[in-house]
Amino acid sequence: MTATALAQGKKISFRNKEDTVCPICNEVHQRESMFQGGGRLIAGKLTQELRRLYEKNKKFGRVSPNDYVLNVCPRCLYTSFPKDWSSMDADELAKLRESAEVRRKNIELIMGPVDFYQERNLILGAASYLLAIECYQSRKVTVAPTPKKAVCAVRGAWYFDDVNTEFPGMGYDKVRDLLYQKSAGWYTDTMEIMQSGSEPVDAASYLLGPDTDKNWGFDGVIYLSAYLTMKFKEELSTDQASKLNLLIRAKRTLSRLYGSGKASKSKPSVIIDMAKELYDEYNKIIEEMGGEK
Repeated sequence: MTATALAQGKKISFRNKEDTVCPICNEVHQRESMFQGGGRLIAGKLTQELRRLYEKNKKFGRVSPNDYVLNVCPRCLYTSFPKDWSSMDADELAKLRESAEVRRKNIELIMGPVDFYQERNLILGAASYLLAIECYQSRKVTVAPTPKKAVCAVRGAWYFDDVNTEFPGMGYDKVRDLLYQKSAGWYTDTMEIMQSGSEPVDAASYLLGPDTDKNWGFDGVIYLSAYLTMKFKEELSTDQASKLNLLIRAKRTLSRLYGSGKASKSKPSVIIDMAKELYDEYNKIIEEMGGEK
């Protein structure tokens, strides 16, 4: 909780009465959840990355719903979305148990000591998404790990942008940019999985978001895949020819969203408008590179 909220006796979150038991180390703890209502959230603008910004609250200070999305065991740091918390087989269980010490070492190399027995804040929020990515690396296709890593990576990038603003010059911008690049790759992979059916992507549809404010679902996947490809085109391709092919593929995928938006009035205008702007940007850059006319 922020100092402002404490000083005014305001609470942002509470501990659930029901015990949560870690399937990895059997630690018993109470999951932290955010209070709803009460003027805690003051919604700001929607960014090009489909992130909902929130204004700082005079009564409560910084408030972010994403702080409370993930389950994190405070002892072994096993992390997942709540629906995946206990749904694992013996192989996954063994891998996640064996990697507990490495998990803590890795996160503390980046964030310093973390204590998830404490109330969530900016640092613990950022740490939770890094931990989730690491844990989903050990999960099998049955839980659709790829789209979940994509969502965790883009949310993690948002967090590390905020952490870098709060603590500049400490290298958090490098973590942010790496997470953006990882999310670009995983969103592209998710697009392919949607075609191949190699992972049950429908099992992740409830969180494709990518933010908690509005779930743009598969439209969000298409848009973000194209947006992040454009943003990190230099890092994602090694030469001019491969970069051009990457952009052409991304533009054709984006055209599905833009085209369906023109054909159907049921599509939200905000994402269609952003898709149109991005589509025009793709056309301009591809033409400058000597590609499709």
